Amino acid sequence: MLTITQPRNEVLDQIAVREETLTIGGMETESIVDGPGFRYTVFVQGCNFRCPGCHNAYLQTFAGGCSITVGEILDAVRDNPLLDGLTLSGGDPFTQARVCAVLAEEVHALGLSVMTYTGYTFEDLWFADNPDWRRLIMTTDILVDGPFIREQRNIDLRFRGSSNQRLIDVRRTFAAGKIIVLGEE
Repeated sequence: MLTITQPRNEVLDQIAVREETLTIGGMETESIVDGPGFRYTVFVQGCNFRCPGCHNAYLQTFAGGCSITVGEILDAVRDNPLLDGLTLSGGDPFTQARVCAVLAEEVHALGLSVMTYTGYTFEDLWFADNPDWRRLIMTTDILVDGPFIREQRNIDLRFRGSSNQRLIDVRRTFAAGKIIVLGEE
């Protein structure tokens, strides 16, 4: 919410943030399967991995989908007091990392958590020379990393589809200086 007492540049910054757009293939406004608690899930359009057997294969193409603003998503999240957080899925959120990071920062400002899915590994993302990827990692609480591998499919895993994928506690990972996988600590 914008207030009159804010300096003009802060108001303009907030307007600019709200107008940022994502290309998405869909949303789930109240999910219990896309992360811990009650979550608002955004499925971004586009993925470079094209994993055989992908659960969301229709989101792999960069064609299609629809545009939505960060402001529209934030309004929907703000309107649901039952939500525990936002999940960024896809497709792959790192194909639109800058805007996903902006959205994640705003969701954190609401006191909610952010979970992000990607086919990249944490190490590949962090050590790449891509400041947008680093920004999205830093605004993520739980990262599900690694491509879906059909031969390692396991329907008993929590919040992921194949056993190579990790549920990384990003905050604890940076505090410890080593990757902390939830359930393995």
